[in-house]
Amino acid sequence: MHERERLLNDLREEMPVALASYELPAEGAGLVIVDEVNGFCTPGAGNLAPPAPDARIQAMVEETDRLARAFLERRRAVLAFLDTHEPDRPEPPYPPHCIRGTGEENLVPALAWLEEHPDVVLIRKDCINGFVGAIEPAVVRGTHGAFVNRLVDWVNRERLVGLVTVGICTDICVMDLVLTLLSARNHGLMPSLRDIVVYEPATATYDLPRESAAELGLPATAAHPRPLAHHCGLYFMASRGAILAERLEGV
Repeated sequence: MHERERLLNDLREEMPVALASYELPAEGAGLVIVDEVNGFCTPGAGNLAPPAPDARIQAMVEETDRLARAFLERRRAVLAFLDTHEPDRPEPPYPPHCIRGTGEENLVPALAWLEEHPDVVLIRKDCINGFVGAIEPAVVRGTHGAFVNRLVDWVNRERLVGLVTVGICTDICVMDLVLTLLSARNHGLMPSLRDIVVYEPATATYDLPRESAAELGLPATAAHPRPLAHHCGLYFMASRGAILAERLEGV
Protein backbone atom coordinates (compact mmCIF):
# COMPACT_ATOMS: atom_id res chain seq x y z
CA MET A 1 0.00 0.00 0.00
CA HIS A 2 1.28 3.44 -0.92
CA GLU A 3 2.31 5.59 2.05
CA ARG A 4 -0.30 8.24 1.15
CA GLU A 5 -3.07 5.64 1.02
CA ARG A 6 -1.97 4.27 4.37
CA LEU A 7 -2.03 7.78 5.86
CA LEU A 8 -5.53 8.38 4.47
CA ASN A 9 -6.76 5.11 5.93
CA ASP A 10 -5.27 6.05 9.32
CA LEU A 11 -6.92 9.46 9.11
CA ARG A 12 -10.30 7.91 8.31
CA GLU A 13 -9.85 5.57 11.25
CA GLU A 14 -8.88 8.25 13.75
CA MET A 15 -11.05 11.10 12.36
CA PRO A 16 -14.03 9.38 10.74
CA VAL A 17 -16.75 11.15 8.80
CA ALA A 18 -20.21 9.80 8.07
CA LEU A 19 -21.99 10.55 4.80
CA ALA A 20 -25.76 10.26 4.94
CA SER A 21 -28.84 10.69 2.79
CA TYR A 22 -30.51 14.09 3.21
CA GLU A 23 -34.20 14.68 2.54
CA LEU A 24 -34.70 18.15 1.13
CA PRO A 25 -37.50 20.09 2.82
CA ALA A 26 -40.63 20.39 0.70
CA GLU A 27 -40.43 24.16 1.12
CA GLY A 28 -37.37 26.29 1.80
CA ALA A 29 -34.54 24.37 0.11
CA GLY A 30 -31.67 26.39 -1.36
CA LEU A 31 -28.49 25.64 -3.27
CA VAL A 32 -25.18 27.52 -2.96
CA ILE A 33 -22.51 26.94 -5.61
CA VAL A 34 -19.00 27.95 -4.57
CA ASP A 35 -16.42 29.15 -7.11
CA GLU A 36 -16.95 26.72 -9.99
CA VAL A 37 -15.18 29.20 -12.24
CA ASN A 38 -12.64 28.79 -15.03
CA GLY A 39 -9.74 29.86 -12.83
CA PHE A 40 -10.26 26.88 -10.55
CA CYS A 41 -11.88 24.28 -12.81
CA THR A 42 -11.00 24.72 -16.51
CA PRO A 43 -7.73 23.02 -17.49
CA GLY A 44 -4.98 25.52 -18.25
CA ALA A 45 -7.17 28.54 -17.46
CA GLY A 46 -4.84 30.13 -14.91
CA ASN A 47 -2.38 29.77 -12.06
CA LEU A 48 -4.82 27.84 -9.86
CA ALA A 49 -6.62 25.91 -12.60
CA PRO A 50 -5.86 22.21 -13.14
CA PRO A 51 -3.02 21.80 -15.67
CA ALA A 52 -4.87 18.96 -17.39
CA PRO A 53 -8.39 17.50 -17.44
CA ASP A 54 -9.31 16.46 -13.90
CA ALA A 55 -11.90 13.71 -13.47
CA ARG A 56 -12.89 14.72 -9.94
CA ILE A 57 -13.45 18.37 -10.86
CA GLN A 58 -15.34 17.39 -14.01
CA ALA A 59 -17.61 15.12 -11.99
CA MET A 60 -18.26 17.98 -9.54
CA VAL A 61 -19.24 20.33 -12.38
CA GLU A 62 -21.54 17.76 -13.99
CA GLU A 63 -23.30 16.99 -10.72
CA THR A 64 -23.63 20.70 -9.93
CA ASP A 65 -25.21 21.28 -13.34
CA ARG A 66 -27.70 18.46 -12.77
CA LEU A 67 -28.55 19.70 -9.30
CA ALA A 68 -28.93 23.36 -10.30
CA ARG A 69 -31.30 22.45 -13.13
CA ALA A 70 -33.37 20.29 -10.80
CA PHE A 71 -33.59 23.04 -8.18
CA LEU A 72 -34.64 25.69 -10.68
CA GLU A 73 -37.20 23.43 -12.31
CA ARG A 74 -38.90 23.19 -8.92
CA ARG A 75 -38.57 26.94 -8.31
CA ARG A 76 -36.03 26.47 -5.55
CA ALA A 77 -33.50 29.16 -4.66
CA VAL A 78 -30.00 29.05 -6.21
CA LEU A 79 -27.02 31.31 -5.45
CA ALA A 80 -23.55 31.13 -7.01
CA PHE A 81 -20.31 32.63 -5.76
CA LEU A 82 -17.72 33.66 -8.35
CA ASP A 83 -14.20 34.29 -7.10
CA THR A 84 -13.29 37.69 -8.60
CA HIS A 85 -10.28 39.88 -7.82
CA GLU A 86 -9.17 43.29 -8.98
CA PRO A 87 -5.75 43.53 -10.67
CA ASP A 88 -4.36 45.66 -7.84
CA ARG A 89 -5.86 43.52 -5.07
CA PRO A 90 -4.53 39.94 -5.23
CA GLU A 91 -5.38 37.34 -2.63
CA PRO A 92 -2.27 36.34 -0.63
CA PRO A 93 -0.74 33.82 -0.29
CA TYR A 94 -1.94 32.55 -3.66
CA PRO A 95 -0.58 33.65 -7.04
CA PRO A 96 -2.75 36.00 -9.14
CA HIS A 97 -5.98 34.26 -10.13
CA CYS A 98 -9.55 34.98 -11.17
CA ILE A 99 -8.66 38.59 -12.02
CA ARG A 100 -11.61 40.58 -13.32
CA GLY A 101 -11.60 40.76 -17.09
CA THR A 102 -9.44 37.67 -17.68
CA GLY A 103 -12.32 35.22 -18.02
CA GLU A 104 -10.97 33.14 -15.14
CA GLU A 105 -13.56 34.75 -12.87
CA ASN A 106 -16.53 33.44 -14.88
CA LEU A 107 -18.42 30.20 -14.41
CA VAL A 108 -17.15 27.20 -16.36
CA PRO A 109 -18.82 26.70 -19.76
CA ALA A 110 -21.10 23.94 -18.47
CA LEU A 111 -22.51 26.32 -15.84
CA ALA A 112 -22.37 29.58 -17.80
CA TRP A 113 -26.15 29.40 -18.34
CA LEU A 114 -26.58 30.26 -14.65
CA GLU A 115 -25.22 33.76 -15.26
CA GLU A 116 -28.18 34.52 -17.53
CA HIS A 117 -30.88 32.79 -15.50
CA PRO A 118 -33.22 35.37 -13.94
CA ASP A 119 -33.80 33.30 -10.79
CA VAL A 120 -30.12 32.78 -9.91
CA VAL A 121 -28.37 35.17 -7.51
CA LEU A 122 -24.71 35.79 -8.39
CA ILE A 123 -22.20 37.16 -5.89
CA ARG A 124 -18.67 38.02 -6.96
CA LYS A 125 -16.38 37.68 -3.97
CA ASP A 126 -12.86 38.97 -3.47
CA CYS A 127 -11.82 36.72 -0.61
CA ILE A 128 -11.86 33.05 0.36
CA ASN A 129 -14.82 33.34 2.73
CA GLY A 130 -18.02 33.83 0.77
CA PHE A 131 -19.92 34.97 3.84
CA VAL A 132 -17.49 37.87 4.20
CA GLY A 133 -17.40 38.40 0.44
CA ALA A 134 -21.18 38.89 0.48
CA ILE A 135 -20.87 41.93 2.76
CA GLU A 136 -21.45 45.17 0.86
CA PRO A 137 -21.89 48.82 1.85
CA ALA A 138 -25.50 49.73 2.52
CA VAL A 139 -26.62 52.40 0.08
CA VAL A 140 -28.94 54.26 2.41
CA ARG A 141 -29.03 58.02 2.51
CA GLY A 142 -27.80 59.44 5.78
CA THR A 143 -25.85 56.35 6.87
CA HIS A 144 -22.10 55.98 7.14
CA GLY A 145 -20.21 52.74 7.62
CA ALA A 146 -23.34 50.58 7.40
CA PHE A 147 -23.22 47.24 5.61
CA VAL A 148 -25.57 44.53 4.37
CA ASN A 149 -24.90 40.85 3.73
CA ARG A 150 -26.39 39.67 0.45
CA LEU A 151 -26.13 36.00 1.44
CA VAL A 152 -27.94 36.50 4.74
CA ASP A 153 -30.57 38.66 3.04
CA TRP A 154 -31.09 35.96 0.38
CA VAL A 155 -31.54 33.20 2.96
CA ASN A 156 -34.01 35.30 4.93
CA ARG A 157 -35.90 36.53 1.87
CA GLU A 158 -36.34 32.96 0.62
CA ARG A 159 -37.09 31.69 4.15
CA LEU A 160 -34.68 28.83 3.62
CA VAL A 161 -34.79 25.84 5.93
CA GLY A 162 -32.15 23.64 4.33
CA LEU A 163 -29.11 24.98 2.49
CA VAL A 164 -27.09 22.64 0.23
CA THR A 165 -23.51 23.71 -0.56
CA VAL A 166 -21.37 22.43 -3.43
CA GLY A 167 -18.17 23.60 -5.10
CA ILE A 168 -14.44 24.02 -4.78
CA CYS A 169 -12.27 23.81 -2.73
CA THR A 170 -13.69 21.47 -0.07
CA ASP A 171 -11.13 22.48 2.55
CA ILE A 172 -10.77 26.16 1.60
CA CYS A 173 -13.61 28.24 0.15
CA VAL A 174 -16.36 25.70 0.82
CA MET A 175 -15.19 25.07 4.38
CA ASP A 176 -14.77 28.75 5.26
CA LEU A 177 -18.27 29.50 4.01
CA VAL A 178 -19.91 26.56 5.77
CA LEU A 179 -18.18 27.18 9.11
CA THR A 180 -19.19 30.85 9.09
CA LEU A 181 -22.75 30.01 8.04
CA LEU A 182 -23.04 27.63 10.97
CA SER A 183 -21.96 30.30 13.44
CA ALA A 184 -24.24 32.89 11.81
CA ARG A 185 -27.16 30.47 12.02
CA ASN A 186 -26.44 29.71 15.65
CA HIS A 187 -26.23 33.45 16.32
CA GLY A 188 -29.76 33.87 14.98
CA LEU A 189 -28.97 35.87 11.86
CA MET A 190 -31.06 33.51 9.71
CA PRO A 191 -34.05 32.46 11.84
CA SER A 192 -35.58 30.00 9.36
CA LEU A 193 -32.35 28.15 8.57
CA ARG A 194 -32.05 24.73 10.18
CA ASP A 195 -29.80 22.50 8.06
CA ILE A 196 -26.50 23.38 6.39
CA VAL A 197 -25.62 20.49 4.10
CA VAL A 198 -22.40 19.70 2.25
CA TYR A 199 -23.20 17.53 -0.77
CA GLU A 200 -19.97 15.57 -1.09
CA PRO A 201 -20.33 14.25 -4.69
CA ALA A 202 -20.39 17.85 -5.94
CA THR A 203 -17.36 19.09 -3.98
CA ALA A 204 -13.71 18.89 -4.91
CA THR A 205 -10.30 20.29 -4.10
CA TYR A 206 -7.00 20.50 -5.95
CA ASP A 207 -4.17 17.98 -5.85
CA LEU A 208 -0.56 19.00 -5.19
CA PRO A 209 1.42 16.16 -3.59
CA ARG A 210 4.60 17.12 -1.80
CA GLU A 211 6.85 15.74 -4.53
CA SER A 212 4.96 17.77 -7.14
CA ALA A 213 5.35 20.91 -5.05
CA ALA A 214 9.10 20.27 -4.84
CA GLU A 215 9.33 19.82 -8.62
CA LEU A 216 7.69 23.23 -9.03
CA GLY A 217 10.20 24.80 -6.66
CA LEU A 218 7.60 25.34 -3.95
CA PRO A 219 8.24 24.84 -0.23
CA ALA A 220 7.06 21.67 1.46
CA THR A 221 4.35 23.70 3.20
CA ALA A 222 2.67 24.19 -0.20
CA ALA A 223 1.88 20.48 -0.41
CA HIS A 224 -1.82 19.74 -0.74
CA PRO A 225 -2.56 16.04 -1.29
CA ARG A 226 -6.18 15.98 -2.43
CA PRO A 227 -7.58 12.91 -0.62
CA LEU A 228 -6.20 14.06 2.72
CA ALA A 229 -7.23 17.70 2.30
CA HIS A 230 -10.71 16.74 1.11
CA HIS A 231 -11.21 14.43 4.10
CA CYS A 232 -10.00 17.06 6.57
CA GLY A 233 -12.36 19.64 5.09
CA LEU A 234 -15.30 17.29 5.49
CA TYR A 235 -14.26 16.36 9.02
CA PHE A 236 -14.00 19.95 10.26
CA MET A 237 -17.30 20.98 8.70
CA ALA A 238 -19.07 18.00 10.27
CA SER A 239 -17.43 18.66 13.62
CA ARG A 240 -19.01 22.12 13.66
CA GLY A 241 -22.49 20.83 12.83
CA ALA A 242 -22.74 20.56 9.04
CA ILE A 243 -24.60 17.61 7.55
CA LEU A 244 -22.48 15.62 5.11
CA ALA A 245 -24.61 14.07 2.39
CA GLU A 246 -23.79 11.51 -0.27
CA ARG A 247 -27.39 11.50 -1.57
CA LEU A 248 -30.13 14.10 -1.78
CA GLU A 249 -33.70 12.87 -1.62
CA GLY A 250 -36.60 14.90 -2.94
CA VAL A 251 -34.60 16.70 -5.61
